[in-house]
Amino acid sequence: MMKKAASILLSAGLILSFSPVQNTEAAAKVKVVTYKNCTELNKVYKGGVAKSSTTKNKGGKTKYKPFAHKALYDKNTKSDRDKDGIACER
Repeated sequence: MMKKAASILLSAGLILSFSPVQNTEAAAKVKVVTYKNCTELNKVYKGGVAKSSTTKNKGGKTKYKPFAHKALYDKNTKSDRDKDGIACER
């Protein structure tokens, strides 16, 4: 009985830790800044900034996953040279 209760609590904890609510909370805390260039933006966001989490890279292989945040992308659209919805992808 004790093992079953511990198993249920552990499962519930894991499910809640991967909740999409935390991702939206992290995205809500992002400071929307216009970066001077891709070097400056990549210091903070290694993979660049995507318009949405479903945006696909059209420019080829990348090393890092872009951070999805529409308002931040909108402020830095000038840095999206290939117009694929990801600014400064690497």
